[in-house]
Amino acid sequence: MEGGLIVLAAALLLFLSPDVQGTAHLSFSNNTQVNITRDGCGVSKLCMETPNNCDPSGNSPCLFVSAVSSVPVPPNGVDLSVELSGESAGYIAVGVTANASEGTSMLFICAQNSSDNGTFFFRTMERNNNDDMLTPIEMRVKEIRGMVNGNMIKCEFTFPNVNASNTRSSEDTTFSVLLGNGSFDGSALGAFNLFGALQPHAVLLLLSVLTLSVLLRV
Repeated sequence: MEGGLIVLAAALLLFLSPDVQGTAHLSFSNNTQVNITRDGCGVSKLCMETPNNCDPSGNSPCLFVSAVSSVPVPPNGVDLSVELSGESAGYIAVGVTANASEGTSMLFICAQNSSDNGTFFFRTMERNNNDDMLTPIEMRVKEIRGMVNGNMIKCEFTFPNVNASNTRSSEDTTFSVLLGNGSFDGSALGAFNLFGALQPHAVLLLLSVLTLSVLLRV
């Protein structure tokens, strides 16, 4: 299943283009309820976690991400729904990168502002893999909802209209999915701390929407 999540990550890198700077790229759900479990992992959704096989609904530490696609609706493609859960006094994040030691990573951050009563907030950032500098990058994300309970952060969000039509290629490219956390001092996000040994896998980078949808349901 990890290889399938890498495929999804590659699709995200290709088919979600940055918008102009600002906050219009983010939209929040009116439903604030967040319920993240392992139910459906390996059957209806792709999951990755550290430590291995930990349960995000349990009492032990568990940094967890899952993803599932909607049914394709041509020509709009699919919506990719993501769940992210873990403990941090600052933020948790899922990221994708071609090379974790150079270039950049794309991070999707769920965070709390402890100086404002643990208020939840969401950011999309680009990480420089050489110096750990974070720079805002405007990726369209919708139906964002999150909750904070002490240091436990849980969030769900959706990437809309992922369209991989006319992009099939025979070339393999290596990508890594990153899970980690970081600090927030009330004004700035701290460096991203990678957790676990999430090794890259060679995957078929460019897939049709149909192939992507099938992989996400294996």
